[in-house]
Amino acid sequence: MITVANPIYDVVFKYLMEDQRIARTILSALLKEDILEVNMRPHEYVNDKRDSVSVLRIDFGARVLRPDGSEQLILIELQKTWLETETLRFRQYLGVQYDNPDNMIDGGENALPMVAVYLLGHRVGDIEEPVLYVRHQSYDSNGQLVTKGLPNPFVDSLTHDSIIVQIPLLRGRLTCQTDGQRQSKSRLDKVLSIFDQSNKEGKNRKVLNIDDSLYDGDADMEHILQRLAMAAGDTKMRQEMNIEEEFISAIERRDTEILHRDYELAKQKVLIDEQKTQLDEQKTQLDEQKTQLAFKDASLRKSIQLLLAANLSVETIASNLGMETDEVKRLME
Repeated sequence: MITVANPIYDVVFKYLMEDQRIARTILSALLKEDILEVNMRPHEYVNDKRDSVSVLRIDFGARVLRPDGSEQLILIELQKTWLETETLRFRQYLGVQYDNPDNMIDGGENALPMVAVYLLGHRVGDIEEPVLYVRHQSYDSNGQLVTKGLPNPFVDSLTHDSIIVQIPLLRGRLTCQTDGQRQSKSRLDKVLSIFDQSNKEGKNRKVLNIDDSLYDGDADMEHILQRLAMAAGDTKMRQEMNIEEEFISAIERRDTEILHRDYELAKQKVLIDEQKTQLDEQKTQLDEQKTQLAFKDASLRKSIQLLLAANLSVETIASNLGMETDEVKRLME
């Protein structure tokens, strides 16, 4: 076993991806492409204000070898968060990319083809796949797939593919066994296994305990583990992780309080709605009673009029109808 720093922390992840060899290894596995060269772009966008959920974004320019032997320059926007955040925040970051003149080609007429990669520390709804590939296709007016003339710089400038990784669903994928034998795992499984949070050291989520024998003979993966091990032993790195941990803990406490408040407000709303329903029912009953009384008064008034027409006195009418004299007089008015 080897103890390494947990790359879900922003400071560790950035340190990891600053190594070009590691960046090429991880991005090649995610894109399932042969990346010949990759360079971190000069700007990264982090939530420095620490007023909401932290999202780390790192941009890469990559030269990719296509199946036909051609090479293509693409832009990879990698965003990582370990708590739930708003979709709008991710869309805002994409807007920054589209508005960046450095990402234009063909004399500024078209944008570099872009792939957005999201490493999420939370699940997305009920989607059960750990890794989700969202790819765009082109269709004609009859719904038939269009391939002639594609890829096209204009079309590629307006749309982009996405890769979504749900880190909580990576648990044990590399170490699962079948009939007592370890399954042969894909390159992607190997690369993403370094994010497997089931390898945490007890309650200490700053470090992971990884079985390095799983990567024997894989020089690229061994290089990744060595760099993460170096991060785990770096005092300054651990201090920055502590700061990030305090921030995330504060966010979690705040979110817990918000959830509790929302739950209480929801309970109160249910009670208010129930009371409103009861009041509406009571009002309906009162209206029905009022209608019944009005109908009864109308019937009595008609009977009184008939008895008066028969020259009976008020006292006699009250006696015959089982009413008080004053009530008969009221109905006569």
